[in-house]
Amino acid sequence: MALEVIVLAAGAGKRMRSRLPKVLHPLGGRPLLAHVLGAAGELAPSRIHVVVGEHAKTIQAAFADASAEGQGISWVTQRPPLGTGHAVAQALPAVAADATVLVLPGDAPLVGAATLAAAAAAGGAAVAVVTAQLANPAGFGRILRAGGSIAGIVEDQDASARQRAITEVNAGILAAPCGMLAKLLAVPMPDNAQGEHYLTDVVGLAAAEGQAVAGVAAASAEEILGVNDRAQLARLERCYQRRQAEALMAAGATVMDPARVDVRGDVAVGEDCVIDVGVVFEGQVTLGRGVHIGAGCVVRDARLGDDVQVLPMCCIDGAEVDAGCRIGPFARLRPGTRLGAEVRIGNFVETKQAQLGAAAKANHLAYLGDASVGAGCNIGAGAVTCNYDGVDKHRTAIGDGAFVGTNATLVAPLAIGDGAYVGAGSTITDDVPPRDLAIGRGRQRNIEGWTPPARRPGG
Repeated sequence: MALEVIVLAAGAGKRMRSRLPKVLHPLGGRPLLAHVLGAAGELAPSRIHVVVGEHAKTIQAAFADASAEGQGISWVTQRPPLGTGHAVAQALPAVAADATVLVLPGDAPLVGAATLAAAAAAGGAAVAVVTAQLANPAGFGRILRAGGSIAGIVEDQDASARQRAITEVNAGILAAPCGMLAKLLAVPMPDNAQGEHYLTDVVGLAAAEGQAVAGVAAASAEEILGVNDRAQLARLERCYQRRQAEALMAAGATVMDPARVDVRGDVAVGEDCVIDVGVVFEGQVTLGRGVHIGAGCVVRDARLGDDVQVLPMCCIDGAEVDAGCRIGPFARLRPGTRLGAEVRIGNFVETKQAQLGAAAKANHLAYLGDASVGAGCNIGAGAVTCNYDGVDKHRTAIGDGAFVGTNATLVAPLAIGDGAYVGAGSTITDDVPPRDLAIGRGRQRNIEGWTPPARRPGG
């Protein structure tokens, strides 16, 4: 039997107090809805239907690119919003009549594929609901049982005091054959506090008809947690980040404080990496063996080779760094940076679209933009490649073994040959042949008997 998934993402999210739709708020650098779609996608369903409401255009636009989560989605608009049961009913006409339907909320980002697979398997012949035991079940629908079997679900706001004492709760995930679900949703629903058509009411209707209702325990209580406000979003962020830190440690990395690292993308680590406090990873990051990331660094869409050292407070964005490099502290590597083996980038050095050959050094206070720097070069403090003329960008090419002195200004387009020297304080506008010394300074004059302004008459 084919599996089709319906994701409920039409909620207004008023408690978020935001112009951004709730399901687009980020957790771990990705929208809440993306996490749910990712978990559902692991089941390889024949189709995923996402029910959206007043923010339909904004949500669809967020998934219009080539991301895996955005492929093959069937978008369904629910207007007006009349509850979860009504939302599912809007999607069912597009579902194959013989399919198993798995319904899940779009704001529960921690749900795992294993739990969803178990629910789908149990819902192939009857109704299945995912449940969990919570010490504090406030806000969740309670599972009602009769003789051990599930007889219904009562929402928190409709529950009696006795029912509110129940600690087994509904996770908001339901699976059933399409035909059965359509039949149950066609039954007029009873009045409730919200005046809405609850999806959970089909559980009681199925039980009343003598249909089996299976309870599927969530793999962990965390999986069922949803987001209704920013405080809940922050709590789920820490749950997610704890999981990411544990995965890094399981892969062989030392995380100095698992509560103070943030993964907002996908990180692959080699053995014996060390990640200090306050480090943020974004996008696609690969760390080789023995990489050490110092405190307060941001690493985004980067590859770092074996034994690279990144000292505190560096920003590495879109860079490729070969083995044995030492970066920082307070360095910034911008997109297009490529560092050969054993390169040294020191404090307050910025690179952009720059390639540095093996063992090149720029130890402090330099800017290398749109530049290629040969192997073994030395870039002095305060050296700058002037790559922008106000309209176009131009490149600077520095050969192997060249030496650029302190406070040198290199006006591109420019070529400095192998083994050439640029004197400190020079402004270089013409190419420098290999092994030549270039000096571009104003002539020094010493004025004898000069009187400082403060010592002049009337000063």
